[in-house]
Amino acid sequence: MQRFSSFDLDELKLVYRSLHQHLLDHVELMDAEFLDALQQWLQYRAGKDGVDVADHAQWDAWLGGEVVPCSERMAQRRVLSLVED
Repeated sequence: MQRFSSFDLDELKLVYRSLHQHLLDHVELMDAEFLDALQQWLQYRAGKDGVDVADHAQWDAWLGGEVVPCSERMAQRRVLSLVED
């Protein structure tokens, strides 16, 4: 997991936010080993800072992104079809 330790934390957060923002455009990212490893590293670092990563508001705030209340997040949720037409 320490493979990300040599990179600037703010840059890693930016990369994660950018990739996560485009998940619906590139659903294959959801299974990408890189994104999974990056998320694990960031969650580890957030935990070291006392962030409850299960709390979306805390996680979003720590990442430096827009904090969206869960009620609003759920209202915008879409169902993805993983079956190719």
